Amino acid sequence: MSTPSPSSSPGKPRKLPRRPASSLAEKWTRIDDVDVFYRESPRPPKDARVMAHVHGFGLSGRYLLPTAEMLADEFHTYVPDLPGFGRSGKRRDMLDIPDLARAAVDFFDDRGVEKATLVGNSMGCPVIIEYAHTYPDRIDRAVLVSPAGGAFNQPLRRAIRQLSADAPREPTRMARVAVPDYVRFGVPSTMRMFRALTQYPSLQRLLEMRIPTLVVLGERDPLLPHAHRVDEVASQTDSHVLVVLLEGAAHAINFSHPGQLAHVIRLFMDDKPIDNDPAWPGHVRLYEVHRGKHHPPAQG
Repeated sequence: MSTPSPSSSPGKPRKLPRRPASSLAEKWTRIDDVDVFYRESPRPPKDARVMAHVHGFGLSGRYLLPTAEMLADEFHTYVPDLPGFGRSGKRRDMLDIPDLARAAVDFFDDRGVEKATLVGNSMGCPVIIEYAHTYPDRIDRAVLVSPAGGAFNQPLRRAIRQLSADAPREPTRMARVAVPDYVRFGVPSTMRMFRALTQYPSLQRLLEMRIPTLVVLGERDPLLPHAHRVDEVASQTDSHVLVVLLEGAAHAINFSHPGQLAHVIRLFMDDKPIDNDPAWPGHVRLYEVHRGKHHPPAQG
């Protein structure tokens, strides 16, 4: 919205230009008769690796922007709202995890992207796992932040209690982002998507993945098992999974701790040891829970 000229009627408040919601460019495309909203690096470096950020249950890509923006100058970054979520149009059929993975492939086909690294949060992680399972030639690396779904989040009333416990652990400004998205998503969609999410075999498919995979967990996340259980699960594979625990974080790490998460992702993408940034506050630390044999050893 433009600023009114000096000739505007006296007494009316002067309107300021609308501040862009993101430093990423906001764009639309149309795929299979559905309008799809996405954000993209406005000036990606030449020959930059493609990185897409995949949102969680009932949400849009908006809450992923703090981390995505920090990486947008190094990677050709996309943050789409998957069909049925956020500002994108809805499909006639309700999407499940395989459908969402297919929608991600369709989005990349539309953008002319052959291969990408996918960074997901919560429900976005099973979507990425299914993407890697079904389209292994289309994914370079996977970053799974606070994976959700499976037996630990069943039944629905338990998941609701976990989400209620998580809410006060997140920054208060997260509510301004999440609540409108949840309201737009609606109760019927929530019930059907929850059923699809909890029935998806995330663990089995994760252990079958053979691409470099980084899992980032929040030490205060009530939606995830304790770290020792994660270590037990991760130890079932020794080839590709690096698990990092972020002290002080809860579930929405992409929103609450973007600097720390972007730091870890950069190191992972360059096959460098994961270390703490000395500029972080004293209460924020990284701990390796598990390191596969194909990852370099940690420093000191």
